[in-house]
Amino acid sequence: MTTTFDNILDTIGNTPVIRINKLAPAGINLYVKAEAFNPMGSVKDRMARSTIEAAEASGDLKPGQTVIEATSGNTGIGLAMVCAVKGYPLVLTMAESFSLERRKILRFLGAKVILTPAELKGSGMLAKAVELAQEHGWFLVRQFENEANADAHTRTTAEEILESFKDNPLNYFVTGFGTGGTLKGTSRVLKRKSPDTKIIVCEPDNAQLLGSGIAQQRDADGSPSQSHPNFRPHLVQGWSPDFIPKLTEDAMSLELVDQILPVAGDRALHLTHELALKEGIFCGVSSGATFTAALEIAQSAPAGSNILCMLPDTGERYLSTPLFDDITAEMSNEELEISRSTPNYRFDAPTTGHETDDEEETTPTPVQLDAGALSFVGQVTSDAEQPVVLFALEWCEFCWSVRKLFAKLDIPYLAIDLDSVKYQHDDMGGKIRAVLLEQLGTPTIPQIYIAGRHIGGATDLFAAYSAGELVQQLSALDIRMKEMGEDFEPQSLLPGWLHKR
Repeated sequence: MTTTFDNILDTIGNTPVIRINKLAPAGINLYVKAEAFNPMGSVKDRMARSTIEAAEASGDLKPGQTVIEATSGNTGIGLAMVCAVKGYPLVLTMAESFSLERRKILRFLGAKVILTPAELKGSGMLAKAVELAQEHGWFLVRQFENEANADAHTRTTAEEILESFKDNPLNYFVTGFGTGGTLKGTSRVLKRKSPDTKIIVCEPDNAQLLGSGIAQQRDADGSPSQSHPNFRPHLVQGWSPDFIPKLTEDAMSLELVDQILPVAGDRALHLTHELALKEGIFCGVSSGATFTAALEIAQSAPAGSNILCMLPDTGERYLSTPLFDDITAEMSNEELEISRSTPNYRFDAPTTGHETDDEEETTPTPVQLDAGALSFVGQVTSDAEQPVVLFALEWCEFCWSVRKLFAKLDIPYLAIDLDSVKYQHDDMGGKIRAVLLEQLGTPTIPQIYIAGRHIGGATDLFAAYSAGELVQQLSALDIRMKEMGEDFEPQSLLPGWLHKR
């Protein structure tokens, strides 16, 4: 069935409950609720919409006001989506220890990301958010105390679960606690409408905050006044901050939790990968951690038990974390052996059209030199108004390396993208390449000119920068190049695979 939606926010929720087949013990019905099916790939989309709309309804959030929050990533990504739709500027504080891809996703969605020192943990990024909100009059979401967070799960997650298990009673519900929104909001409904369902909450075995029995110290507004004394750094990003959130404490005080289960980080990493390999479910390490707890429950559960485990997000948020330490971008020996089992199109055997150690090399189809192309090349390479010219291909990694360098140095330039729509008519791009081949004796792209002088390709340009020649050439043209620190190496902008050769 297909339908239409007024905006992306209306696609939040109604995530699938999926049966686990290969990894589940015999005689146990083990299911996962895959929150990666939310539009921004995590369970936090639910609370992001709920908290913003609750603040709009109460008048706490004014039109055009900046929204700010502390986040390990998923909450921020959900908020970035909501704020983009509703037109609110968004600032997020994040400990520098969280994955790089989360920062890039947030900035791609228009959010400003303010990093805080890793050693200050979650408390540090939260304190920075509070400080900025007070200084600038911004709306602070307060996800760890905001009842609208839990309400989102009361209205949606819990009701979806009850609908999924209306014909087969749910015996166990397994979740981490994170902010406490999923735990409190879902569990209070299950306890009322499905009282036989046991609620299992899990946490890192080396940072047992709930299991310690030690109370969290709080300020009057419910926010933590200090890190919990039992917190230790752990492998499960976003699963447990260095304090017990107020919403989590509420769930404990209301006796919504039947069992607290510690989970080993290395076991969580292993089972995250196993979910991908055995079940085809691509999820993050917090999902693998929760699944680890669900498997432990399954080992002692009565035959025929129905167990549901929350999978909070997608694995794409963890590419730069230990979860992917053993996953390489290069071909393994086994993959190379498969490649070499047939003679042609091999990555490890240079052929026409394959990348060399210098630039992208693709031999153009031979064409007779065109008078218009000859004239065009002559004009653009001798234009005093635009002395820096880049002959490029839109898809070429080396061309993008040159663009990145020019952008970092604030160098204005003219890009002639030979494969773009502009140069497709009458094969003008091919004709220009033929002229360059005739004049330069090489088919490689990119090629750079400065004031009519041919500089060379990407590596030639970077070498000229390192030798100080580039700044001299630009200074002679009254072009001021942005100064970079001594530790800047332009070669770092070249394609990553080149560095590993």
